[in-house]
Amino acid sequence: MPLSLVVNGRPHSVDVDPSTPLLYVLSDDLRLRGPKFGCGLGQCGACTVIVRGQAIRSCVTPVRLMAGAEITTLEGLGSPEKPHPIQQAFIDEQAAQCGFCLNAVIMTAKAFLDQHPTASDEEIRSAFANVLCRCFTHTRLMKAIDRYRRGLGGPAAGDQARGR
Repeated sequence: MPLSLVVNGRPHSVDVDPSTPLLYVLSDDLRLRGPKFGCGLGQCGACTVIVRGQAIRSCVTPVRLMAGAEITTLEGLGSPEKPHPIQQAFIDEQAAQCGFCLNAVIMTAKAFLDQHPTASDEEIRSAFANVLCRCFTHTRLMKAIDRYRRGLGGPAAGDQARGR
């Protein structure tokens, strides 16, 4: 029996085993490349998507749990011609190196800051505790996240520590 999904604002019907990981449906059936297979255990974040405002790990989420839910992938945020403000912040800060963790970082930051636009640097770092990045661009990643946070009306990096 086909399942109905709404991905990046568009309805889709997929005929898959209901226990299939959402990641496989997104990548294999819908040909989306933002969420990536990393560890397959929900530990690295490469497969992160946003559902109901929350960043979730699509590699460990059965597709049956997503029937009717609005699923947003990296591709659903913006386009090359008109990137989402968080994507533009990462472009402006040149915050990618290998790019493998970029999906996890952007989707986690967006979901977290949409709910906590005035989060402190420490709260942001805590939200990223389970996102793995090994290419050592953390400083640029945090600058891009800070740029996006300021666009939401949040404090600039270090402002809370300085009492602003």
